[in-house]
Amino acid sequence: MLTELAQIGARITGLRDILEISPVALAEALQIPVSTLLAYERGETDIPVSVLYGIGKALHVELSTLLTGDEPRVRGYSIVRREHGVPVERRKEYAHTSLAPHFIDKHCEPFLVTVAPGQADTPCNVHPGQEFNYVLQGTVKLAIGGHEVVLQEGDAIYFDSGQPHGMQAVGDGPAKFLAVIL
Repeated sequence: MLTELAQIGARITGLRDILEISPVALAEALQIPVSTLLAYERGETDIPVSVLYGIGKALHVELSTLLTGDEPRVRGYSIVRREHGVPVERRKEYAHTSLAPHFIDKHCEPFLVTVAPGQADTPCNVHPGQEFNYVLQGTVKLAIGGHEVVLQEGDAIYFDSGQPHGMQAVGDGPAKFLAVIL
């Protein structure tokens, strides 16, 4: 994973340099400290998928370009067969799988997210935009903007993702949900 982080960091630095965007300007656009951005670029710190999504938007590239180094090329439609999404391992608490990695000019990023049970706390994310989550399996406790909401299989929530938010699996098994970042 450290090699992967270093490769992603190098892509971010390279794109930022090509576009002549300073670390300060990018950090301000992402609403993160410059020191955090530089740690991401050096491959020293795990990058939350929400931040990667924001970096992609700011640098005018698809999220999958940052993750893989390849540009998406599909227009019209893109199929991802069962168990063939692109893994996005950005946080140890969540396993993200990109469900539209090859489609170009997406207006949202759909992910299948698996949350393992037994987390001691709920790590929170903040990113611009909105998010839609639909629980496919298990039970999820969502901490959002100072509130806690429990979602069961079949429940959905749509929210302003600028609010601090994080998920925990409730019970003995993992929870799976569809997350769409807009």
